[in-house]
Amino acid sequence: MGDEHTVPALSQFGEFVARAVVPPPARIAARNAVLDTVGVTLAGSNEPAARLVRDVARAEGGAPRCGILGVAERSGAGWAALANGTAAHALDFDDMCFVSMAHPSAPLVAAGLAAAELAEVGGTALLDAYCVGFEIEAVLGRLMNPTHYEQGWHATATVGTVGAAATAARLLGQDAATAAGSMAIAACEASGLKESFGTMVKPLQGGLAGRNGVLAALLAGSGFTASEHAVDGPQGLLVAMQARHHDLGDRADELGRVWEIVDGGITVKLYPSCAATHPTIDMLLDLRAEHRFTAADVEAVEIGVDSVTPTVLIHDRPTSGLEGKFSMHFCAATAVAHGQVNIQTFEPNGLADPVVRALLPRMAMRVDPSVGVDQPTLTEAVVTVRLVDGRSFERRVRGARGYPSRPPTADELDRKFRACAERAVPQQVAGEALEWLRNLEHQPRVAGLMDLLSAVPA
Repeated sequence: MGDEHTVPALSQFGEFVARAVVPPPARIAARNAVLDTVGVTLAGSNEPAARLVRDVARAEGGAPRCGILGVAERSGAGWAALANGTAAHALDFDDMCFVSMAHPSAPLVAAGLAAAELAEVGGTALLDAYCVGFEIEAVLGRLMNPTHYEQGWHATATVGTVGAAATAARLLGQDAATAAGSMAIAACEASGLKESFGTMVKPLQGGLAGRNGVLAALLAGSGFTASEHAVDGPQGLLVAMQARHHDLGDRADELGRVWEIVDGGITVKLYPSCAATHPTIDMLLDLRAEHRFTAADVEAVEIGVDSVTPTVLIHDRPTSGLEGKFSMHFCAATAVAHGQVNIQTFEPNGLADPVVRALLPRMAMRVDPSVGVDQPTLTEAVVTVRLVDGRSFERRVRGARGYPSRPPTADELDRKFRACAERAVPQQVAGEALEWLRNLEHQPRVAGLMDLLSAVPA
């Protein structure tokens, strides 16, 4: 725990953020993450939560210095980050990291795009800034989880705020001391509750993490000060937010030497629902294809999960699409009924689908003590399908398509991007944006992407 005799964690973080040399494999991973996140941001820009945030940004925003994706609007840097971060998280289609227990890219990309426009930098700078922000999120995640997440904190909004500040600080060219100050301010802004899952506040918290990261960096850059022990002090982030560990230990030595974005990787979502549903969705789709059963054939489906999953998937009988994303019952029933789970699944017609509704009482989720013993939280399930003809199938599934162990192909990423982007911009513009992002490290101005995607109505 921090005192006058120890080097503050934030000092070590600041050195890393300001001086880290990002290796090529990390940049490649970051490029894919930025591409994926821009796509889901465009898709999410039409969601009610994103529209409402833009309405307030339009009324209250500052000088129009930064673009808002999917609409012909610009706003102040913080408001643009809030709007883009909320849209990125609105569909719960954005990526996941099971080390930080967060959606890393929504706040990092939202803050990064805004800060990159302010700094007038190019694609390589954005990628490097994304990487240092990701690593800060990851080291905090290793220190804080699983207790932090289990106690109800929404890690995207907590560790994500500090990570977003790191990304913004790097892009704004801050030295180590100023970058440390940016993250200290961000640590004091960090907040977000899992109780909000299934409501508009869940994506808002992703947006707030991006906005607060930008704000923290701008304040620190102007000379604003904060406690150097805001992370590891006796009343700092780690203690206050029920972290598993209260000091860095040897984690500081790993920064810049071990790159979590490469070694641990990012989970790319292929279904727009909570990541905890994905192993089960995958297995039900596979069983359905293998044994060719239909909804009418199914007597019951039982899903065994770890003890944390029921604290995340809290809506057994969802009444909205947002709740449906956090319902194992609804996602499983949809997979059984239709052999797919997509954006339309969580729209009004999908939610009201009579076949799915009829299946809901036949879906059951329970804690299985054998699940999650040697696997990351939320990543394993035991799926049992019992058919009316007496047949029964039981499978244990670890991970899902899109996980680092089963990464999406470039073609799958491109298809997802196009499907998402074309919900907000014309097909031609979506194609141009995809090509631009595939060559991100060679782009001289990040603002060029914002010009392309902030000015053309669908």
